[in-house]
Amino acid sequence: MHQRHLKRTVRGIAAAVLAATVPMLIATGASAQSKEPIKIGYSMALTGGLAPNGKSALLAQKIWEEDINAKGGLLGRPVKLVYYDDKSSPAEVPSIYTKLLDIDKVDLVIGPYATAQIAPAMPIVMQRKRTFISLLGLAVNSEFNYPNYFAMIPSGPDAKPAFTKGFFDMAMGQSQKPQTVAIVAADQEFSRNAADGARDNAKSANLKVVYDKTYPPSTNDFAPIVRAIAATNPDIVVVCSYPPDSVGMVRAVNEIGFKPKAIGGAMVGLQATAIKTQLGPLLNGWTNYDFWLPVPKMDFPGVADLIKKYQAKAAGEGVDPLGYYMAPWGYAQLEVLQQAVEGTKSLDDAKLGDYLRANTFKTVVGDVKFGAKGEWAQSRVLQVQFQNVKGNDVAQFKDMATQIVVSPAGYESGTAIYPYEKAKLMDGARSCLRAIPIVSPAPSCR
Repeated sequence: MHQRHLKRTVRGIAAAVLAATVPMLIATGASAQSKEPIKIGYSMALTGGLAPNGKSALLAQKIWEEDINAKGGLLGRPVKLVYYDDKSSPAEVPSIYTKLLDIDKVDLVIGPYATAQIAPAMPIVMQRKRTFISLLGLAVNSEFNYPNYFAMIPSGPDAKPAFTKGFFDMAMGQSQKPQTVAIVAADQEFSRNAADGARDNAKSANLKVVYDKTYPPSTNDFAPIVRAIAATNPDIVVVCSYPPDSVGMVRAVNEIGFKPKAIGGAMVGLQATAIKTQLGPLLNGWTNYDFWLPVPKMDFPGVADLIKKYQAKAAGEGVDPLGYYMAPWGYAQLEVLQQAVEGTKSLDDAKLGDYLRANTFKTVVGDVKFGAKGEWAQSRVLQVQFQNVKGNDVAQFKDMATQIVVSPAGYESGTAIYPYEKAKLMDGARSCLRAIPIVSPAPSCR
């Protein structure tokens, strides 16, 4: 009798405890799900000339958002990206960041994509004392000197020369060293900055500058410019250009048959798959900057998985099908912010800034350490030469045999063909010349 009574009592207590606990557990789960998200705000170029690259970066950022929320979010809260189209227009940027901070009340802000877009956001960010991680902006903080600015671009502490240093190093490392250089640039912020750096590199290499001019951004016909450069007979040519200009310059050089020993340097657009496939063999011999390619020495943890996810989604999103140029950097930008939030267990901008200055971050683009003015502590801008490009199919640009990393030394995947003429497959290049339209609007990184 006593045992039966004891069992009934235990069962009764257990039932009471269960009845009280289940609603609490349900309530707790519902509370976790209903927590306010951490909102990260920014502008992104989704229309206009910067849109192809902006959309590519955004897809990678949305993949990060999915990945972080699948792991439980940040600080026990889900994460929500809040972004607006800046239409590739710097004039749109200030109002967007004002709206994000004053109306949307975002918890954190990050930078937009491109130098010209980042700069107009800086006064607002500085006034509000917000920590700001930008995306592919060249030497933006050289004028502002804002302590809580951080650049996701591997140009390093001496940002302006970094874009073409590898180009000069490649040329000066040849047995037939160049003696003269021509520098041509679009009259826009990024190109002017890159041209400034090219002059510094030319001076360091003791090269005589025989041509140094800018052209209006509205230029469509590049043949007269190429002829003027050719008339000075430079050994090497540095081109600092935006996508439509880059395409026009490549076509004009091929059409005229201009053959310096090396040409390229700081040309935005040649990284985009759409431009690569349209220009095809015309690219052979050109040597130009890039930031990441799937070569063995850049197989950083997580990057292959990101590219796999990106490429699976790219067709449906109508973005760059390969994603090599923008995707790793858009994802890494948020990885750095994520690690700062996790490291400080805070959304406080001052604490985040201190943490970003003091630590190294593990990302899909490798280890990131910030130095003076928020630039990378060490430069890692690649110079890549196009070789053996045949036809206009996409598949060959997945094969790194057509894109050889020739600088810096620690990331080389092959040897530069020098002089430029030796790398040309002129018959194939000339045959496709007239069939290739200039891409416009085309992607830009600045």
